Amino acid sequence: MAPFWKTRQQMGVAALIVAAGILLSRFMGLARDKLISLFFGATLESDLYFAAFVIPDFINYMLAGGYFSITLIPFLTKYFEEDEEDGWRFFSTVFTWITITITAVTLVAFIFAPRLAFLAAPGLGEEAQGRLAVFLRIIVPAQIFFLCGSCVSALLYMRKQFAVPALAPIVYNLFIIAGGVLLRDRGMEGFCWGVLAGSVFGNFLLPALSARSGGGLRLGFSLYHPGLKKYVLMALPLMIGKSITIVDEQFIRIFGSLAGVGAISWLNYARRIMLVPVSVVAQAAGVASYPFLADLFAKKDLPRFYDTIKSALQNVLTLLVPLSIWMILAAEPTIRLIFEQGRFSAQDTANTARLLQVLLVCAACWGYQQVLGRAFYARLDTLTPAILGTVVAVLSIPFFYLLAIRVGPMGVAIASASSLLAYSIALTVWWRTKIGGDAFSGLFPATLKVAGLSFASLIPAWGVGKVEFFPPKIYPHIAAFSELALSGLCFGITFTLLAAHFIPETVRPFLKRAGPLGRRLCTEAGSSAGIEIDKRGKRA
Repeated sequence: MAPFWKTRQQMGVAALIVAAGILLSRFMGLARDKLISLFFGATLESDLYFAAFVIPDFINYMLAGGYFSITLIPFLTKYFEEDEEDGWRFFSTVFTWITITITAVTLVAFIFAPRLAFLAAPGLGEEAQGRLAVFLRIIVPAQIFFLCGSCVSALLYMRKQFAVPALAPIVYNLFIIAGGVLLRDRGMEGFCWGVLAGSVFGNFLLPALSARSGGGLRLGFSLYHPGLKKYVLMALPLMIGKSITIVDEQFIRIFGSLAGVGAISWLNYARRIMLVPVSVVAQAAGVASYPFLADLFAKKDLPRFYDTIKSALQNVLTLLVPLSIWMILAAEPTIRLIFEQGRFSAQDTANTARLLQVLLVCAACWGYQQVLGRAFYARLDTLTPAILGTVVAVLSIPFFYLLAIRVGPMGVAIASASSLLAYSIALTVWWRTKIGGDAFSGLFPATLKVAGLSFASLIPAWGVGKVEFFPPKIYPHIAAFSELALSGLCFGITFTLLAAHFIPETVRPFLKRAGPLGRRLCTEAGSSAGIEIDKRGKRA
C-alpha cells in the first residue's frame, strides 16, 4: 500500500481529507487563540499581534497568494499532460519569478515597517506602533515561504494528492503555539517567531519533501516560458482586484483599531469561531471539488459541471445554515468555554459573543461564495469575481469607517456581515444573467426549507440549554459545556428527524453516510416519499 502522501484521491475522499485537515487546523488555531487570550486577554498587546498580520497578509493577497494554487492547477494540468518536460519548465519559471518577486516585496516591507505600522492600525498611539513595527519585521518574511509553498502545493493538488497540503496548516499552528509558550516572557513576540518558523517548516518544507517523494520535484532557474504570460494574465485580476473576502479580515483589524482598545481582539476571536464551521464545510468542498470542476469544464461536460456546482452548493448550505443558526443561540457559552480564563474576563466574553452573533448571520454566505467562486475559476474566469469583489470592497470602506466611529466594534461586525451578503448576491446575479440558472435549480427553495426547520429545531434546543445543572457563576466552564452539549444534541436530533421527514432528498447524502441509524432514517424517509431505497441508502 502506497504511503498517504503518494496516494491519489477521488473527490469524495479528497473532501474528507481536506475537511479533516481543516478541522484539525481550526482546532489548533483555537488552541493558539486560547493561549493568547489566557496570557494576554483582549489587551493592547493582543491587538498589536493581530494587527501585525495586516501588511503581510496584504502582500500575500497582492500576489494572489490566497488563490495561487487555484490559478496554477489548470496550467500545470495542461502542460504536464502534453509534455512532462515542458511542464517542469513551466513550473520552474513560475517558481523562479514568484520567489524573486516576493523576496523583493518583503525586503521593502521590512525596511519601511514603521511607516506601514501606521497604515495597519491608524488608531494606535506612537509607542504602540513602534512595537507593532517589531512584530511586522518578524512576520513579514514568512510570506516568502507561504508563496513558494503554495506553488509546490499546486503541484500536489494537480496530482490529486490532498493529504500533505491539508497537514501543512496544522504544522504551522503547532510552531506558533510552541513559539508563544517557549518565548512567553517576550510577550506576543514569541507567537510572531512561531509564525515565521511555522511557515518555513509547515508551509514550505513539508509540501516540498512530499512532492519530491510522491512523484518527483524538479526545480531549475528559469525566467521564460510561453505559458508564463497566460498565467500572469489569468492571475492578474486576483492581484489587482481585492475581493471583500480577502480584505474583510484586514478591514476588521484596521477599522477595529478605531473602535477602542480590545476591539481588534474581540472581533478577531469572534471571526475565528465563526469561520470554524465555514472552513470545515465550505473550504473542504471548494478545495476538493475544484480540480474536478476544472476537469469537467475542460472536457465541455456542462451538464455534469452544473450538477456538481449545484450539489456542492446545496451540501454546503444544508450544513452551514443549521450550524450557524444554532451557534447564534450558543454564542455566549461557546466563547465562555473556549476563551474565558486568565486575562480574558467575563466582560470580554459578553463583548465577543455579541460580535459573534452578528457575524454568524451571514456565515452561510462565506461558504456559498467559496464554492461559487471556484466555479468561476474552473471556467478560467478570475476577472469577474475580482471585479465584483473589488467593487463591494471599495463601496464598503465608508460603511466600515462610519459604523466603527459611531457604533464601535458592533458596527465593524455589521459592516463585515453586510459586505459578504452583498458579494454573494453579486456573484449569483452575474452568473444567472450571463451563464444561466442551471447551477441554482431548486437550490434556494430547498435552503429556505432548511432554514425553516432549523428555526423550528431551535425552540426545544433553547429550552433544554437553559436547564442549569451547574451554577454558571461557580462553575462557568462546566456550565457552558453542559449548555452546549444539551442544546447541541437536542438541536441536532430534532433537525435530523424533521429534515428526514420533510426534506429527505436534501439530507439524503448526509444520512446515508451517518451509519446504520442514518441509513435507516434515509430508507424510512424514502419509503414515505414513495422512493425505493436499497440497503446502503441509495436509490434502487
